[in-house]
Amino acid sequence: MNDAENSDARPYTRREASLYVVATPIGNMGDLSLRARAVLEQVDRIAAEDTRNTARMLDALGIKKPLMAHHAHNERESAQGVLACLQRGESVALVSDAGTPAVSDPGAVVVRCVAEAGFSVVPVPGASSVLAVVAASGLVEGAFTFRGFLPAKGKSRLDELKKWLACAEPQVVFEAPHRVMQLVNDLESLDMGRRDMCAGRELTKQFETFYRGKGEQVFEQVRLDANAERGEWAWVIGGNPVADSDIATEQASANLDTWLGLLLAELPLKTAVAVVVKATGMAKNTVYNRALALKDAGQ
Repeated sequence: MNDAENSDARPYTRREASLYVVATPIGNMGDLSLRARAVLEQVDRIAAEDTRNTARMLDALGIKKPLMAHHAHNERESAQGVLACLQRGESVALVSDAGTPAVSDPGAVVVRCVAEAGFSVVPVPGASSVLAVVAASGLVEGAFTFRGFLPAKGKSRLDELKKWLACAEPQVVFEAPHRVMQLVNDLESLDMGRRDMCAGRELTKQFETFYRGKGEQVFEQVRLDANAERGEWAWVIGGNPVADSDIATEQASANLDTWLGLLLAELPLKTAVAVVVKATGMAKNTVYNRALALKDAGQ
């Protein structure tokens, strides 16, 4: 089968009574994919996080479609409305104001409802603030954790942030413009001044800005930015280097117990210790003390 015959290579292949989860641009309209545009042109109606914002986008594209509101405050009710449309044989596109629905935006409830009812859910991927800031940060070489938005205020905000920052992998967080200075203060209070970071504002837009470096440098740059509170922020915060060593220490301790447990069942304590020290290069006192503890515990 050549590309022309492969439906996956075409911008859009209509499936009746399907929900299309469509990623829209996070700033630059040029990031709307050909497939996303074709879907928006051909579905029967569009469920939008903010119908006014979506109407402006559709006007710019020359697309006229019925809109229905689907946002955080009516998600369960509007999910039933979307399902009713599908049951009538209509196709529906689900969009948020920017990026992908259900990624720090409403959408998961309607997707789950539609899937459980047996209708097709078709993702139409595109622009992503998460991937944009990760790609531009230079801080992610493997795994990372996307956290989304912090709690707005209170002790839970600082507790959540502290828990996230204890992880070994880089953390990706979003912050609203009016709370970015609070984020800076929170990170500073948690002694993150030496942690590698990248803070991005207004991603893909005209005034896209990135600040990179150690935390103390990034904090200063954000505070000096006269426009800091005029655009959404996405941050990548480098992983906790201590966490990696803690994991390695825990693994080494588990391995030591395994080997000592096997050897002590067959050999005298001193002989078992000597074998482990020779095989691993671990300090003799460390191995001996652990062997004594296991023996005293009856292992």
